[in-house]
Amino acid sequence: MDILFAKSAKLIAKVSLDLQRELVRPINWEWRLNGIVGARGTGKTTLLLQRLNILSEQGRKVLYVSLDDFYFTENRLYELAVAFYQSGGQYLFLDEVHKYPTWPVELKNIYDTFPDLKITFSGSSITEILRQDVDLSRRALFYELSGLSFREFLQFSTGIRFKPLSFEEIVKDHSVISSEIAGKLRPLEHFHQYLQAGYYPYFLEKERDYQLTLEQVIQLVLEVDMKYVEGFDPGKIRKMMQLLRVIASSAPFKPNVSKLSERIGINRNTLIHYLNHLQKARLICLLNVPDKDLSVLQKPDKVLLSNTNLFEALVPNTASKGSLRETFFTSQVVPKHELHLHRKADFIIDHHWVVEVGGKTKENYQIKGIKEGYLALDDLEVGYDHKIPLWLFGFLY
Repeated sequence: MDILFAKSAKLIAKVSLDLQRELVRPINWEWRLNGIVGARGTGKTTLLLQRLNILSEQGRKVLYVSLDDFYFTENRLYELAVAFYQSGGQYLFLDEVHKYPTWPVELKNIYDTFPDLKITFSGSSITEILRQDVDLSRRALFYELSGLSFREFLQFSTGIRFKPLSFEEIVKDHSVISSEIAGKLRPLEHFHQYLQAGYYPYFLEKERDYQLTLEQVIQLVLEVDMKYVEGFDPGKIRKMMQLLRVIASSAPFKPNVSKLSERIGINRNTLIHYLNHLQKARLICLLNVPDKDLSVLQKPDKVLLSNTNLFEALVPNTASKGSLRETFFTSQVVPKHELHLHRKADFIIDHHWVVEVGGKTKENYQIKGIKEGYLALDDLEVGYDHKIPLWLFGFLY
């Protein structure tokens, strides 16, 4: 235990509180069991350590452990919790829980045994965190940490704080809002930087090679996180990487499953399973028209990368403007809204707002006659009428 406390204290002392994600505020830290899920690289560990830094005056009442620590090769999580509680522990933070095989059962037992112990856990393998035989949903509050929004990127890179906007605020008052923001900085200049290297917090570490780091993150997701997914064959990692690169070079696209499975060299059902695995790992986004009767083996209507930075890691300097535009819009809307494809325009949000994405010369024929129809336009600093700057949708969270 002393070694774990020493590791925990060292990590907590090193973390900075200067830049904190907005997700910290809605988290109910006083709840007995909180789960933080999200894609690898979005800052979950930093979020946990920042919270512990705030609690650091509590001394040995707080403890951070990663469940891939060597300690757990010979010790059980439940035994750790018993020893921590008996020594006066109150706040237990568990990272990388998906790497500990029996974490759901033991976490449930810890929760039931120690009613005044507050536990927060996190993991990158969203697939396995959310799919468990042990029902933690009645006990835990779950929060997902997405990558940085364009708004957060601006705040962290310029120091100017902007408040998140609702979708309704954007479509109703976009001219006034975009004018106010443009009065403080040049949004299009920063927007192009964000598309290449702004979704993951790595850009804050100036000594890092952002693209190389992101390539390594993708490899870790496929080679490490995926092996914890039920039914995934580790021998197919190269096929998975090949599929991801095909998607990156084509996205957004409507998949021809037969041709794609032939190109990758796997059968149709396996291909669809892999697409679902990649979506759950938050590397791609699968979209369908509303009210489509979907099954596990139903092919998606459209496939996109989950964020624009992935293009630079997978197929550098080859992404089309159209791909970047649709991928950006999707990445900013999905964390807060229900997004589907529209049969006439590009997207329909929350079954209400219809949006066509394009360049600033885009005509409105796809949304003509639609009451809540809007154009999200690139290379537009300030909008007017139903024409909204694409970058402004990066203020949704």
